[in-house]
Amino acid sequence: MLVFDRILVPYDFSETSANAVRYGMGLAQAFNARVQFLYVGDSERASLATEQPVDSPDALLAAFKTAIDRTVSRLLLSSVDTQFFVRAGHPAAEIVTFADEEGADLIVMGTHGRGVVGHFVMGSVAEKVVRTAHCPVLTVRNETASRGAVVVTEAAAAEAL
Repeated sequence: MLVFDRILVPYDFSETSANAVRYGMGLAQAFNARVQFLYVGDSERASLATEQPVDSPDALLAAFKTAIDRTVSRLLLSSVDTQFFVRAGHPAAEIVTFADEEGADLIVMGTHGRGVVGHFVMGSVAEKVVRTAHCPVLTVRNETASRGAVVVTEAAAAEAL
């Protein structure tokens, strides 16, 4: 039987990663799993994303928690064991390293779907994580794709019983 105890959800303040948060929280609820949210970046990048000054590590963590809080309901947040982590470095490498260190069973992350040219020119964090992670990676693309989250979590919950 497929069981997830620790789900890692990287978050970068984008709507795509917010969709991944919703998927991750739904799966965590279905499997009674812990969710570990990870932001990889610095205060400057977070300030640009939030359009507010984030000038210290504490302010960065607070902005991160506030963004997650706005993404899912307080009821869902209170029903799932959550942890928040911030790291500096290259996102793909840090996500994979964190997943290994923390023993993640699943990584749920957004992908911006830039296409072949975008991958060639810019690369893709999600693509690099999928290629290098030692655990399964579920990629979430956009809002319309997240409509299936309820079906996925209901099916997962039925299998877990």
